[in-house]
Formats: sequence, structure tokens, C-alpha cells
Amino acid sequence: MEGVFLLVASCHGIIKQQIIFIYFFMKSFIHTSRTTKARGFTLVELLLVIAIIAILAAIVIIAINPARQLAQANNAQRRVNVNTILNAVNQYMIDNRGRIPTAIPTSTAEICLTGTATSTCVPGIDLSVLTNNELYIVSMPSDPSGVSATGTGYYIHKTTSTNPRVIVTAPSAELSETISVSR
Repeated sequence: MEGVFLLVASCHGIIKQQIIFIYFFMKSFIHTSRTTKARGFTLVELLLVIAIIAILAAIVIIAINPARQLAQANNAQRRVNVNTILNAVNQYMIDNRGRIPTAIPTSTAEICLTGTATSTCVPGIDLSVLTNNELYIVSMPSDPSGVSATGTGYYIHKTTSTNPRVIVTAPSAELSETISVSR
């Protein structure tokens, strides 16, 4: 290094500048080539990140549990459908001085789909008095699981007491739930 400075001191002008430039260029090149490290991730680091992501994904899937969420959504739809049928029966009773539709039996039977002939929905209950002219309900709702081709998947009956009640049930309820509403 002292030799370089002696050389630089004895040179003049442009040559002096070139020698200084070459000296510092070579010094920086030698310094960076020794300390330069290949950048990137090691295989262990990548595998560790992938393992952490996999564990987090498994925890999220278990927490969400899509099958249970779907079953709960289906049961919520069944509750809505059961209440819709009972509301239509209730509106019919209000318009007909408290008389329950004559098609509703005292023993439990499946409600037929709207527009289904009673002969193909055996032993189904034809509640077309509720859907005629879309007066009380546009059409009979059907179970989300599509249990039957001609029936709704919902069952109805009335009690035999002096003050009869109408009971609608959804026997296909999931998650061991019982969906039954009476009025």
C-alpha cells in the first residue's frame, strides 16, 4: 500500500487519477469477492416455512369444519321451511274461521310437492289449498337434501284434542337435531 502511494506521489495528472481509480477498484473487487455470500433460502428454511403453513392450514380447516357448517345451514333452512308451512296453515285458519285444512290428518304424513298428483305422492298430504292462486304460499318448500321426488321431506299432522294443534316436522335434520314446530 505504501508502494502505491509512492507511485502515485511520483506521477502527475491523469496517470495519477487512473492509478488511484484502479487501486480502489481492485480493492473493492477483492473485498466483495471474499465476503459475497449467495443470497436465497436454504432447503431447511423452505421446508420449515412449508411445514408451518401446512399446520396453520390444518388448524383452520378443523376450526371451520365445512361439513358441520353445511349441516347447520341445511338445518337453518329446514327451520325456515317448517315455519313457512305453519304460517301458511295459520293464515288459512284465520281466513276460514279457525278451521284447519281438511287434508291434514291426525297421523303423521309427508306433504306433497306443489303440483304433484296425490296418486304419485302416497301416502302424502295434498295441501294445494294453501298454494292455490298463491294465496297463502307460492309453493311448498322442500327439504335441502332432496329426500323425495314427489314429497317435500316435511311431515304434518294435527292433534286430536278439543283445541287441535298443527305440527310440522323435518325428520331429515342433520347433527342429531329434532326440528318440529307446532301451533
